[in-house]
Amino acid sequence: MSFQVLPPEINSVLMFSGAGSGPMLEAAAAWDGLAGELASAASAFGSVTSGLAGQSWQGPAATAMLAAASPYAGWLSGAAAQAQGAATQAKAVVSAFEAALAATVHPSAVAANRSQLVQLVQSNFLGLNAPAIAATESRYEEMWAADVAAMVGYHGGALEAATQLSSAPGLPSLNTGLGNIGSWNLGSGNIGNTNLGSGNTGSSNLGSGNVGNTNLGSGNLGNSNLGSGNLGNSNLGLGNVGNLNVGGGNQGSGNVGGGNIGSGNFGGGNTGNSNIGFGNLGDNNYGFGNSGSGNIGIGLTGNNQVGINVAGLLNSGTGDVGFGNAGNDNIGFFNSGSGNFGFFNSGNGNFGFGNSGNTNSGFWNGGNVNTGFGNAADLNFGFANAGPGNMGFGDAGSGNFGFGNSGLFNDGSFNSGGGTFDYSGGTPVPPGVGTNTGWFNSGNVNTGWFNSGDSNTGLLNSGTLNTGVGGSADLTGIVSSSGFGNSGSGSSGFFNSGDFSSGLSNNGSQSAGLLNTGDVQTGVFNTGGSNTGFLNRDYDNVGFGNTGSDNSGIGLSGSDNTGLSSSGTFDAGAFNQGNYQVGILGPGPIATETGTY
Repeated sequence: MSFQVLPPEINSVLMFSGAGSGPMLEAAAAWDGLAGELASAASAFGSVTSGLAGQSWQGPAATAMLAAASPYAGWLSGAAAQAQGAATQAKAVVSAFEAALAATVHPSAVAANRSQLVQLVQSNFLGLNAPAIAATESRYEEMWAADVAAMVGYHGGALEAATQLSSAPGLPSLNTGLGNIGSWNLGSGNIGNTNLGSGNTGSSNLGSGNVGNTNLGSGNLGNSNLGSGNLGNSNLGLGNVGNLNVGGGNQGSGNVGGGNIGSGNFGGGNTGNSNIGFGNLGDNNYGFGNSGSGNIGIGLTGNNQVGINVAGLLNSGTGDVGFGNAGNDNIGFFNSGSGNFGFFNSGNGNFGFGNSGNTNSGFWNGGNVNTGFGNAADLNFGFANAGPGNMGFGDAGSGNFGFGNSGLFNDGSFNSGGGTFDYSGGTPVPPGVGTNTGWFNSGNVNTGWFNSGDSNTGLLNSGTLNTGVGGSADLTGIVSSSGFGNSGSGSSGFFNSGDFSSGLSNNGSQSAGLLNTGDVQTGVFNTGGSNTGFLNRDYDNVGFGNTGSDNSGIGLSGSDNTGLSSSGTFDAGAFNQGNYQVGILGPGPIATETGTY
């Protein structure tokens, strides 16, 4: 109930029987003390950091330290001023209370007035006390008015003091590293919040170079993956494309094992769905090297077969050497594809085992034209790559040279720049362009480390087109590139010609690395276009010293070859010459030259 309608018996008693001004005086003193402590801490913090950077600690690290420390020194000073303001307003409330208390009628005076009224009423014979009763009531009304006026003044004073209080300054974005865009990151170069690691684009990742959220591992493109280099969600393992896979190099969802193409497989090298075993081509097979669906056994061809194919030394195809092969022109065991050298291959033209893709040299590859193992995409050299055209391992992005990259066309490791999300905002970098040279970059076209911004040269930069350490400025429109000696726009590094390139002396656009000639090159000394690795010529090669196109490996010439030093087309293995050779030194199994792989 409002004090404006309460009688003086209540208002007076409440004012005189409460705690009084003592607690508020104690609060004012406490706020005074806190203000002094915070001011002292701010002064000491600023003195220590500036002293370190000005005397014993010099260089970029000192500059970065000052950049990180300055917001906290400012917060301490702001908090000290806030505490001092609270102390002042607490004292103002004390003054308002004491003034109201002095203006409030004492409860004993109110009680005396009421007692006098009772006596006058009881002795009011023949109305002789009517004037005295009226006078007593008049004094009571004056007491009521006095109490209400005192309370109105108290309320106004307290309200004015409260309105003078400002909100406490919020904590600056708290990161234990530098170059982050976001809050509560333990690491550097992140875009997002609560990451434990570096170079992540997203939130709550434990690892580095992820694009997405809640990943435990590195180089994932998706959410809630436990492992590295996965493209999808909730995978447990390496280099999977899809969701809910356990293992590596699977292309599909719900697989347990490696190198499966399809979903719901348990085993390795299966092409199809719901197979249990290895090297099956079809659906719902149990066993090894079956071609068809619904089979239980080994090397069976057809559907709904049960048993072991004994005919032809367990080979059901033609031109096979070995046993358990259901395809044609295989050398090895339990191959359900054709033209393979090895075992448990359900694809075609593979050299190795457990490959469900085509023209691979290695094992458990679900993609095509890979050299390595556990690659779920195409044209990779390395292992556990879920994206295409990578040289390294654990890359979920495309065209990367290194490991743990979830972005695009990066030279280095744990870079998430250029992923499926466009974080370039209003910067000059087009969406989908990664081309970082360095490590732990979540931005785009950076040369260096831990950069979350775009087109920076250095480390720990969260801005755009900065050269140095810890830059947060957006220099768009002021400079066209960062670094030194670059021509074109949006580039970083040194002596690059072209647009959106990073690294050193690249002659072309959207290239990352060193001394490349051509566009979209990643690596070192590549010429042509869209190559990844070292010393590649022509186009779309991945690896070392390849010429031609779409090769993955070392010293290959021609097109669509994997392995080592082969020349021709669709060769897998080593030192082969001619087309569709699989093996070592040729001649290997030769399939039709119609490009059926």
